[in-house]
Amino acid sequence: MLPFIHLGHLLVPTFGIMIAVAMVVAYYVMRADMARRGLAAKDTSTAEMFVAVPALCGIVGAKLYHVLETPRELLADPVGQLFSRYGLAWFGGLIGGLAAFVWLARKFKIPMLDMFDAGSAAAAIGYGVGRIGCLLSGDGDYGKPTSLPWGMSFPNGLVPTTERVHPTPIYELIAACVIAWILWQLGTRQLQTRKERGASGASAGTVFAAYLILTGLARFLVEFIRINPRSVFGVLTNAQTASLACVVAGVALWLRVATKPA
Repeated sequence: MLPFIHLGHLLVPTFGIMIAVAMVVAYYVMRADMARRGLAAKDTSTAEMFVAVPALCGIVGAKLYHVLETPRELLADPVGQLFSRYGLAWFGGLIGGLAAFVWLARKFKIPMLDMFDAGSAAAAIGYGVGRIGCLLSGDGDYGKPTSLPWGMSFPNGLVPTTERVHPTPIYELIAACVIAWILWQLGTRQLQTRKERGASGASAGTVFAAYLILTGLARFLVEFIRINPRSVFGVLTNAQTASLACVVAGVALWLRVATKPA
């Protein structure tokens, strides 16, 4: 593993590099989705705003959520916890990114659910690419010990282990790619239905609802082989609890838009 790249006296974290790559990938997917929906032309900077601002707010939200999960450690060393080079929580990133998305949608006067639909595939693939940063840095997001042939060890990681463990970031990348493809296809079907039947033919919000359900399920399942502690009733991790909330929100949104009168 390679947590940092040495450029003279400068240490560049590979996690940060992959976050930047994730933003670029998400930008191109977002730009294409917004263009096909008629929300913004490809030659405008609108898509850049809808990737850069939520991504930065997501990082802040992920860091705050992570440190607030362990208040005792935060109070013992607030500066060290807040400005450490690792430690991000997926659900906190989702909250921060969604809040920024809402603000931008209002600012650009774009219907909220249409904007969420347009950003779903980009969010899914961006998350997957960003997870490779966890793999490269060996920051403890790997899984439990395994004898499977693709098991990996992280002797030089930020959270080192010499045991062969599940490379869960790779699992999450694969899941994210599949989810992004499904969401893109759902968006295509949504737009075709809208074109055939008019604006009321396909309810806005269905793609975003699918994003919440699928990403929540993926994270919930992968947590069973992660090394995170079972802190909720001794059975579920914090991430699994957040994932269930995500799934419930997605199902509620799906039912709402599916039963909305045309």
